This record gives sequence, structure tokens and C-alpha cells, in this order.
Amino acid sequence: MIVGFGFTKLNAEKGEPAKGKIDINNNVAIKNVQEDSFSLGKDKQQNVIKFNFEFTSKYEPNVGSILFEGELLYMEDSKKAKEILSDWKKDKKLPKEMMAGLLNTILTRCNVQALILSQQVNLPPPIPLPKVQMQTQAQQAERNYIG
Repeated sequence: MIVGFGFTKLNAEKGEPAKGKIDINNNVAIKNVQEDSFSLGKDKQQNVIKFNFEFTSKYEPNVGSILFEGELLYMEDSKKAKEILSDWKKDKKLPKEMMAGLLNTILTRCNVQALILSQQVNLPPPIPLPKVQMQTQAQQAERNYIG
């Protein structure tokens, strides 16, 4: 269960002016996994797993970039937590069933923040946004025709 999320670094840079087609590559990576403590209430401390992550959006060719670093805190029973930490130390891998939830949470939070920062530095949005398309009456009539 995810019990905490926070950014430790937010960086957005605009490079050369955009000309022609722009490729936007988004990537998220877990950089480190370690044991940490988390306070619940006045003096109850719980052991949690802290995932350090990095999110990048690169605008090619050299138009700009967005970089986030942060931490996600995950609470798990002690037996499973020890297993996760030992697997990470041994071969830098995490259980597949856990990865989907972690990466989806990180992507959701980072994409929203990247959208805001891209607007602030005048870069195109890093994710496709919905667009309104107007149709003529002839197109609408053709679409509604049943025959």
C-alpha cells in the first residue's frame, strides 16, 4: 500500500526553438530501493520501503527536457518487505505485481506535473491532450445515415 509520495527535484528547460516534427520521449525508472521509517500518529513508527524514482521527458531534436526525481513510500508486512529489499539488492528487480501499481502512480503524478511545467516554459504538452473536432452538417448527416 502506497503511503507517501513526494518530489525531491523538479527541472524544466527549454532549448532551441521548435522547428518541424518534435519527438517526445517519456521514461520512468526506479533508481534505488531501501528501508525507511514512517510516523503514524504521535509515536508509532512503521517500517516502509522507499522507492527513489526518476521521470524524464525529452523533446527531440534538442527542444527541451523535463526531469523529476522523487520518493514513493510503500508499506508492506515485514516478511514481504525483507524479500523485496533482498531481491533488489541481489539483482535490482521488483515483483511484477508490485511494479504495475508503483509505475502507474508515479506516471500519473509526474504526467500531471510535467503538463503544468511544460506550459510554464512554453513546451508542447508531454502527453497527448483531447481535441475538439468540428464537423460540417454534411459530415454529420453522413455519419448518422443508416441504410
